[in-house]
Amino acid sequence: MPFLPLRPLPPRANAPLAAAWLEQLGGALADPDTDRAELCRRTLAELLYPQYAASWGDAVEDAALPLGTRLALSALDPRNVTLEPEYYADCDQERFQRVKPLLWLWYSFDRSPLGGQHVELGVALRRLLAPHIFRRCGANFKAFQHVEFSFGYNLEVGDDVVVHRHVLLDDRGGIVLGNRVSISDYANIYSHTHSIVEQRDVTNAKTVLEDDVRITYHATVLAGVRVHEQGMVGAVAVATKDVRPYHVYVGIPAKSVRVKPNAPQASSVLKTSRDRSDD
Repeated sequence: MPFLPLRPLPPRANAPLAAAWLEQLGGALADPDTDRAELCRRTLAELLYPQYAASWGDAVEDAALPLGTRLALSALDPRNVTLEPEYYADCDQERFQRVKPLLWLWYSFDRSPLGGQHVELGVALRRLLAPHIFRRCGANFKAFQHVEFSFGYNLEVGDDVVVHRHVLLDDRGGIVLGNRVSISDYANIYSHTHSIVEQRDVTNAKTVLEDDVRITYHATVLAGVRVHEQGMVGAVAVATKDVRPYHVYVGIPAKSVRVKPNAPQASSVLKTSRDRSDD
């Protein structure tokens, strides 16, 4: 199989503008006195409605503007929108309200013409926001567009973690991502579950992906599961139980089908489900 590293690209012509914009945002986020809701509103107005950025408050109240325009402008302020986790009884409102403006900025940027598929700027912005949202965020965090969270503040992320497009990280009960974890497109990682009898009966359980774990396309990891070091959950698989180190799990429910060739030769690496059935 060919080894295909990522290709380096030359700088974009607007790279100085992007760097200055990110530096400005970073400075504001580093200031403990910054009103995050106001920062979010101002940033989104400049990106989405620049003609109203300097007169946002007046435009929202301007009866001469279409109602839809005024409503859209008002929604740039995160205090004028509700996010699903705010309705959860176990949401720590004080903690969530602190991260909510940054989540709204993250989500709204991803749906903007500037955000969209703009990989370099999008990764840089999300890398800037993540340490101010997560419980912990390591170095070189990389998230692509349309990654979403439950609370955000219950997520712990190690170094060199990559999260691809349209991933849900439901950190309601807590999620820990070890170093060099890779989560592919459309995967779902859960940390809460509902009773099959009463939907309002919710159990939170921390979900852990240890170092060098890979969760591949459209896979799901259920609440409380631990995917051990170098474990892999295959495409569309549903991990309902712990994944053993260096094992590849596939299917619904996911079961071990092979051991990765880089596994240490030790008794701690157990046989696959298929091997055990042949004994």
